[in-house]
Amino acid sequence: MSPAPEPAGQDTDPQHGPADKRRFTFPSAFTVLIAVTVAVWALTFVIPAGRYDTKDGSPIPGTYHSVELTTGFWDRLKDLFLAPVNGLYGVTDPESALTAPGGSGDFAGAAGVFLFILAVGAFITVTMRTGALTLGVARLAHRLRGHRTLLLVVLLTVFSLGGTTYGMAEETLGFYGLMIPLMLTLGYDRMVAATVIMVGAGVGTLASTVNPFATGVASDSAGIGTGDGIVLRLAMWVCLTALAAAYVVRYARRILADPARSLVPATEEDQLLKSDVQEAAQLTGRQRTVLWTFAGTFLFMIFAVIPWADLHITFLPTLGWYFPELAALFIVAAIAVGLIGGLGEKGTATAITGGAGDFIGAAMIVMLARGVTVIMNNAAVTDTILDGLHSVVSGASSGVFGILMFVVNIPLAFFVPSSSGHAALAMPILAPLADFAGVSRALVVTAYQSASGWVNLITPTSAVVMGGLALAKVRYDRYLRFMAPLMGALLVVIAGFLALGAMLG
Repeated sequence: MSPAPEPAGQDTDPQHGPADKRRFTFPSAFTVLIAVTVAVWALTFVIPAGRYDTKDGSPIPGTYHSVELTTGFWDRLKDLFLAPVNGLYGVTDPESALTAPGGSGDFAGAAGVFLFILAVGAFITVTMRTGALTLGVARLAHRLRGHRTLLLVVLLTVFSLGGTTYGMAEETLGFYGLMIPLMLTLGYDRMVAATVIMVGAGVGTLASTVNPFATGVASDSAGIGTGDGIVLRLAMWVCLTALAAAYVVRYARRILADPARSLVPATEEDQLLKSDVQEAAQLTGRQRTVLWTFAGTFLFMIFAVIPWADLHITFLPTLGWYFPELAALFIVAAIAVGLIGGLGEKGTATAITGGAGDFIGAAMIVMLARGVTVIMNNAAVTDTILDGLHSVVSGASSGVFGILMFVVNIPLAFFVPSSSGHAALAMPILAPLADFAGVSRALVVTAYQSASGWVNLITPTSAVVMGGLALAKVRYDRYLRFMAPLMGALLVVIAGFLALGAMLG
């Protein structure tokens, strides 16, 4: 997942002192969003106020018109002050169309998403503390160590599954200690160890199918179900994971045949690490049950959010679950996993609260981003911006529209590396453009998460990238050199999928 990545810690130069005094450190996602909040608030005094007429919540093309605001400067200043609160539990009055805490009307806050993120965080943390997930990957690696190519493909696919289902990100940092000695023993280098983890999870997140931190938040902000567009995203995940696996395997085979072609030359430490690989312990019955429960929870989530009736699959019931039900599912599953895994009552409670605390940053990012949306809506500038964007993309074919949505999201992904914050910030404006273009809003969600995932494979603002490379002792410039051809190939394939999805949808 991408709660709120921070830049990796800076090195210390013994001759010049701490490096962070000499180098620019990119601000955190929190700082970026606070700056965006203030900047957007200031711009609402410049951007003309206007609105579209709507039908079933969607803007009607050609109905944009100017409106006169009834709020004064102090009311607008109060909106800025209350932006985070409105982002969490603001309510929109149906008559005035203004959002404020309390009152009656349509709920506009992200409280449901907020609780859901905490529930997922608790579930993942409880599972990790049982040791079952780490040991399961270790057992898999040792079982396949005699089949090098198959091992690389399977491990990369496992990490990709984590990315596509729950946005696996920070959790990957715990696997470098296992993967580096294993890959060195098999004759590979540190680049292979790093990219099996980082590219696997990154491509999975890029092609998220039901990732709650990307697909879930974006779908909520776009006003659609998480399961909408899942067929296209599933096809993307299969294709892009296969592409990434083939690329990593190609490099691994090349350096196995000629170690001199490695981008990360071997060191004396590498020779010592090769002897550190030991047979992983056997999974206990508890840990096996934990793994099945972990996988079963995500499988049931996928089943619960897919609109089977829309896919003309009549023998499966469409549950239509959304964030309230899914939050309850992960809370119950977290309790079950903790007790099954032997954490006990106190250990389970501690893990749940600790996990929720670890993910509070991601939840607050969504809250801040939703607060920006409330400021724009209260100042009636959202539809003005939408009308301007509509003018830019009007006349574009559906296929070109899909690609444009991808391109527009690339700079946003760099400045807001949190996938959930990016989604909550961009989707309220970009999703309605799909209505004008005559394509599904799910395509805009897919374009956004593809751009976010593509950028986050290499962005230096991500702790997952910089922290992973630091653990693997792989230089960032060498990593960029490795990734450049793959990034180009991913770009072409993503554009093809978006164009095809727009034309078929």
